Amino acid sequence: MTKIESFNEEIEVELGIKPFIFPKAIIKNCSFGKYTEIRDYVNISDSIMDDYSYVCEYSQITNTKIGKFVNIASNVRINPGFHPYEMPCQHHFMYRRKSYGFGEDDKAFFHYRDLQKVEIGHDVWIGHGAVIMPGVKIANGAIIGSNCVVTKDVPAYAIVVGVSGKILKYRFSNEIIKKLEKISWWNWEYEEIKNNLDNFKDIREFLYKFS
Repeated sequence: MTKIESFNEEIEVELGIKPFIFPKAIIKNCSFGKYTEIRDYVNISDSIMDDYSYVCEYSQITNTKIGKFVNIASNVRINPGFHPYEMPCQHHFMYRRKSYGFGEDDKAFFHYRDLQKVEIGHDVWIGHGAVIMPGVKIANGAIIGSNCVVTKDVPAYAIVVGVSGKILKYRFSNEIIKKLEKISWWNWEYEEIKNNLDNFKDIREFLYKFS
């Protein structure tokens, strides 16, 4: 059991089969896997988060598929809403018409926006303040740097930084990346991961034993 400080309160977190959702999180139409954690002031909707992933305070996520062992820092924005800038006016009265007495909301616009799903692979780390734009796919093992704005798909094990995000380098060589993808350790059962914790400490030993 680990202790996590939530502002002035100490909340004891014991992760298990049921997701651990902090009391001030806002959840709408989502599903969560085992050993997942949603911290205070996270706003997440219409999304799926797989086993062992977590998201820290003040992050906003919508319409996103999140893989296993994904690490999402605080103040991250994933799949923000967009405005129809190709029209004469980009104000949201163009599609949220009902609020202004302009008739029914534009269902076609919202349907189109729903199609721009974000997909995040396994073992991804998304740094503080990063923004992942609609429709982006982030492959396994990638790192998204703090305050990065990601507008394009990210390859496996790439490290992406800046605005707009560019590949700085890769975590490993192409050959090692292929071996890690083949091993797919993120699909191991709980006991297999627990029994092999020491093997995760060194990439050379890990590849030697499992590839």
